[in-house]
Amino acid sequence: MRRGRRIAVDVGDARIGVASCDPDGILATPVETVPGRDVPAAHRRLRQIVEEYEPVEVLVGLPRSLSGGEGPAAAKVRLFAQELARGIAPLPVRLVDERMSTVTAGQGLRASGVKSKKGRSVIDQVAAVVILQSALEAERVSGEPPGEGVEVVI
Repeated sequence: MRRGRRIAVDVGDARIGVASCDPDGILATPVETVPGRDVPAAHRRLRQIVEEYEPVEVLVGLPRSLSGGEGPAAAKVRLFAQELARGIAPLPVRLVDERMSTVTAGQGLRASGVKSKKGRSVIDQVAAVVILQSALEAERVSGEPPGEGVEVVI
């Protein structure tokens, strides 16, 4: 397992959940929910978070169907990740499978007694935590960085 903090991002139309982990990759914790409707402002805020946390990489959740296919949401996330990678280069950005992350996050919030209305404000952060935990576990098991790298195209 490579040492270093990572940032995970759960990109949604309205909100972007952000999570981080400790340098040993043991504990993933929520950071904040960034408003997602103003994309340039969202990218500015994400760059600020990256500057503050100084991660070794940023992981972006890639929404896939249960069968593994990609639809319009995945295409949107790929474009978002490409723009993010340009803004934080040379820091690597990786796309990781996020199937079921929001469902898992919602179940966890409900199980802990958080009401759905209150949960909306944090579900994206919790989904980012789920994405990050999954990516960290995949790297621990395989010894390889998770997901696929995003190439910076200028």
